[in-house]
Amino acid sequence: MPQTVPAPADASPSGTTAPRQPKPRKVPRVVVLGGGTVGLYTARRLRKRLGKREAAIVVVDPRPYMTYAPFLPETAAGSIDARNVVAPHRRALKGVDVLQGKVSQIHHAERTVEITPEEGEPYWITYDHLVVGLGSVARTLPIPGLAENGIGFKNVEEAIALRNHVLNRIDVASSTWDPELRKRMLTFVFVGGGFAGIEALAEVEDMARVAVKYYKAIEQDELRFVLVEGSPRILPEVSEELGGYTLEQLRKRNIEIHLSTFLSSCVDGHVVLSNKTEFDAETIVWTAGVKANPVLQNSDLPLDQLGRVTTNAKLQVVDADGVVVADAYAAGDCAAVPDLYNPGKFCPPNAQHALREGNHLGDNLARVLRSAEPTEYKHKNIGAVASLGMYKGVAQMFGRIKVRGFLAWVLHRTYHVAAMPTFNRKIRIAAGWTGSILLRREVVALGALHDPRAEFREASVPPKPRAVEPGEKDPALPAIKAEPGSPAEKQQAKNAS
Repeated sequence: MPQTVPAPADASPSGTTAPRQPKPRKVPRVVVLGGGTVGLYTARRLRKRLGKREAAIVVVDPRPYMTYAPFLPETAAGSIDARNVVAPHRRALKGVDVLQGKVSQIHHAERTVEITPEEGEPYWITYDHLVVGLGSVARTLPIPGLAENGIGFKNVEEAIALRNHVLNRIDVASSTWDPELRKRMLTFVFVGGGFAGIEALAEVEDMARVAVKYYKAIEQDELRFVLVEGSPRILPEVSEELGGYTLEQLRKRNIEIHLSTFLSSCVDGHVVLSNKTEFDAETIVWTAGVKANPVLQNSDLPLDQLGRVTTNAKLQVVDADGVVVADAYAAGDCAAVPDLYNPGKFCPPNAQHALREGNHLGDNLARVLRSAEPTEYKHKNIGAVASLGMYKGVAQMFGRIKVRGFLAWVLHRTYHVAAMPTFNRKIRIAAGWTGSILLRREVVALGALHDPRAEFREASVPPKPRAVEPGEKDPALPAIKAEPGSPAEKQQAKNAS
């Protein structure tokens, strides 16, 4: 197990307690911060290259699994079981120690990291080499009502919650006769027109259309899906031609699209857009971009203006002058990795680069630990694929080949299932797809999953006693038999008559 290091009595200038210097070890320890795509692939590749006597590897993450984000839209649509889009760390990371907790501070100068577990006190661990793969979080804005009413779309829990919420609104609306309330329930807003937003919107809309077929009380035209995008186009990752095609397909499905428009407010579900459009909605999904994990601000690592760790092409952390920070590496969404195929730009924050950066970083660390020189990361974009619902999609391969419709949908599924870690998950996903095609996907809401103790709590609370009217006997009081011949017996006999 990783060695914990108690903090000494002296405090750092910032007022926090500074951990002491680690003791020398016979086997170098590599600590990987983040168990997402970068962290998992780095640790797996490093363990494959080096034996346990050559390196001890520790992965730190608040979740016990890696989420394959490109499959979240299909998870929200019910095309893939939620358990199959995650790779359990303790199964996928054989020969690697896993610590479940949040990284709260990084003191690279002392080679220490503070970890805050879900329960218990924070503690420090030491290391010899550090890999930062903390990923990104949703980039939100101070929009009135967003924090109270918005639903994110960054992890599998949010995808499940969105699916259950949408199906639940359809369930409730089918038994609601107030037209304004029904309209509010059946209005679904998606903010953000990138890959995440478009795929989530298209998949969920496709699922909702299928679900409504089972409700005689709801017509298809009562469903209202709205896309809000701040730029003048959608899907900037593909050509304008494919972006325009996608826009055309969405409009054919009666999806309302507002381009060059921003969400101004959504207090109590009342949506106000920058183009003066106003309406009520009970579902507001936020997919408008990401930002580097903010915990990096609590570190002594060099960051750029966007809060990302600065690196060179070898994935080594460097300062503003390009000087390598010893024993520190970074990759993925939280790192500014130079794109050698596009000088002056950085590798985009997508799964295609994260997976390859993770493998390359594992190889580079193995070289360094064997006293060899690391190599530069270089990857030419092989294309982009997007699913737009069952049997529908768009794809742009190698920058030139444009594919749309059913073939693009097949390419999307083929590419991503091949990239999914562990053979076990590949088989489960493929089997689930086959079952959905042959038996139709399930469109039942399991909303109680988000608060499973609600019914038990209600049953455990005794009902409030009913107020007793004047002259009425309180039913909660026990019946008391009066003594024979007493005034009380005479009064009971009078009341009975």
